[in-house]
Amino acid sequence: MYAIVEIAGQQFKVEKDQKVFVNRLQTEEGKEVSFDNVLLVSDGDNVTVGAPAIDGAQVGAKVLKHLKGDKVIVFKKKRRKGYRVKNGHRQSLTEIVIESIATSGAKKAAKAEKKAEPKVEAPKADDTQDLSKLTVAELKTLAKEKGIEGISSMKKADLIAALS
Repeated sequence: MYAIVEIAGQQFKVEKDQKVFVNRLQTEEGKEVSFDNVLLVSDGDNVTVGAPAIDGAQVGAKVLKHLKGDKVIVFKKKRRKGYRVKNGHRQSLTEIVIESIATSGAKKAAKAEKKAEPKVEAPKADDTQDLSKLTVAELKTLAKEKGIEGISSMKKADLIAALS
């Protein structure tokens, strides 16, 4: 039984108990991780192809270790011009071992939802608030609310004195 699964933006053909080197995953070593973007599952003669992914299919894996790949040398040269640049690169990798391939009945991985926070209005001038910690723009809005005139030419110290 094998599956074609998308892991960290790349597609891999995986089987049970196979070790795979993938781009660095944000998971600690020894933790379980599941991938639900399964594109194809083959079990002998039975082949299931998703459009684009198979609903309910899941591949379970365990993170073995994080490591760096072999060094790749990037050498650029323009002949007769004296231009030579040498750079090196080592890709950050994660070694995982495939533990299970589930064809159906697997739950989708819960993705963290980011809630939109309401915009914070300019802080009000209270007795407890320290005006020196506010920006000039915030001080000018407070001065407009209080009806102070001539704020466009005032500096921060003048604004604080006028609001106090």
